[in-house]
Amino acid sequence: MESELKDLHSKPAKIQQPDSTHDEASAKDHRPLLKPDYNIQELEKKFAAYVRNDVYGAMGRGELPLKEKFLLGVALVTLLPLRIIFGMTILVVYYLICRICTLFAAPNREEEQEDYAHLGGWRRAVIVRSGRFLSRSLLFVVGFYWINETRNDSASTQENSKNEATHLSEEQERPGAIVSNHVSYLDILYHMSSSFPSFVAKRSVAKIPLVGLISKCLGCVYVQRESKSSDFRGVAGVVTDRVHEAHQNKSAPMMMLFPEGTTTNGDYLLPFKTGAFLAGAPVVPVILRYPYQRFSPAWDTITGVRHVVLLLCQFVNHMEVIHLPIYYPSQQEKDDPKQYANNIRRLMATEGNLILSDIGLAEKRIYHAAVNGNNRPPSVLHQKDD
Repeated sequence: MESELKDLHSKPAKIQQPDSTHDEASAKDHRPLLKPDYNIQELEKKFAAYVRNDVYGAMGRGELPLKEKFLLGVALVTLLPLRIIFGMTILVVYYLICRICTLFAAPNREEEQEDYAHLGGWRRAVIVRSGRFLSRSLLFVVGFYWINETRNDSASTQENSKNEATHLSEEQERPGAIVSNHVSYLDILYHMSSSFPSFVAKRSVAKIPLVGLISKCLGCVYVQRESKSSDFRGVAGVVTDRVHEAHQNKSAPMMMLFPEGTTTNGDYLLPFKTGAFLAGAPVVPVILRYPYQRFSPAWDTITGVRHVVLLLCQFVNHMEVIHLPIYYPSQQEKDDPKQYANNIRRLMATEGNLILSDIGLAEKRIYHAAVNGNNRPPSVLHQKDD
């Protein structure tokens, strides 16, 4: 099947034109990239994918109107403590469920990974079903009382959909991975509640109290992002093997991958990495949006603690999800993972009305340094890993 999406004339994706002064090699340049007299407006235009546009402003430290201060004060003494108590209760309950289900069970230890995703029978059923239910319950506690989910079969996906029946008639092909845009840590909770897939996570996550065991039950693939060793190739191999396994084995958990590699403010789509597409297996594209009026749930240009506090102080949060049909790659896309990734990216941008941007993590560090009043080169900046 020819599923290339180079000619999406009916609904073309919006593309952010790169700034003429932008140097693609800036990430490798160790010269200071920020000057003390930088213009924040120019940076916001250049790095628009990372700009927070809510009432709290950059880093969540903007000057608030009197009404917002009043609402925040009320939420701090009412909503915040209640949501923390209920949220921690849900987390502890699920940890205990995972602990009971993994008693006397040996974890899978392959490729320096450790997980309980291989468990079968009642153990796996309890972990998955309770995990999906409690993840949705936690989203409810945080303020996502309803989630607007749609299944999109618009004109730009019809070419791919026409061949779905042919693929299924030849072989009951199962997607090997779910690919999604990345806006917030809340993305993980949604996908846990929807399909309970495996994620790629920092190796340190496995050691976090409560969360560590849960991540092992999810079957997370751990990476050492702080390391400068050749660990990447090994992790890419593990991910590819897991995608192959999920594609061929219905009992294996699917991989959930964020090919952008970092978060945006939700209006843009960054270049895709090819890790999710190396296996050449079908994927399920999912688009997440977080409509807001006061505080944006997007985790960008703000510290984790401040974001959690302000999120819990917002009375109602909104989420919109677009599920696209299973995407079956053509032989040409299987042979060229980069083309496969680019075609999926353009499809998601078109269907989600997202703007294509060519910037990446290096530019994110530059912008974060600017809003923090820091003019050191990005190579020495302390940056949260997304």
